[in-house]
Amino acid sequence: MANEVSLIDFWASPFAVRARIALAYKGVDYENKQEKFADKSPLLLQMNPVHKKIPVLIHNGRPVCESLIIVQYIDEVWSHKSSLLPTDPYERANARFWADFIDKKVWDYGTKTWTKKGEEQEAAKKELLEILKLLEGELGEKPFFGGENLGYVDVALLPFTAWFYTYETEGNFSVEEECPKLMDWVNWCMDLDCVSKNQPDSLKIYHFAMTAMKKRLGLA
Repeated sequence: MANEVSLIDFWASPFAVRARIALAYKGVDYENKQEKFADKSPLLLQMNPVHKKIPVLIHNGRPVCESLIIVQYIDEVWSHKSSLLPTDPYERANARFWADFIDKKVWDYGTKTWTKKGEEQEAAKKELLEILKLLEGELGEKPFFGGENLGYVDVALLPFTAWFYTYETEGNFSVEEECPKLMDWVNWCMDLDCVSKNQPDSLKIYHFAMTAMKKRLGLA
């Protein structure tokens, strides 16, 4: 099979980072096509006409959309390296459950910690910490959510950790104080090249959120 691979990407998007980490983990060479913030290129509109969102993986001219679906696709197509998803059907279903939980919870409540004020901000902060503690409980004593190796849930959650500094600074709390084992997991994962070379810098994320994103949201 010919492997012409490209990724329609935006550097700060945690959803796009998922794809970057998965591609790096599998050792896939690809062309990175960076989108401009608040702008949709003709290629993006052509390749994802339904949602018109990044990321989009283009493999041999065919698009794959939605970040978790992209990660699953990468895992199945480039199966020469250890799988991100468990082979056991129950464990695989459980991994998909937690990835879906992350998708539905972390970004929304995390964003509210820096876009809301007063009681609404406090409620979002409380909810976010409860979510992170649930995830910390699921991690348990394992080095990775996937067990001894990086797995699907790790890839689903890791990109949001680059936003923790923004959540903490604006929400006035510490993830490390509330969820120390989860932060140990973050540090452990950052020792992997496929993670560290694809995670955006937390301070750069904070500046981006406080300027470009707040302006777009009408908050600046």
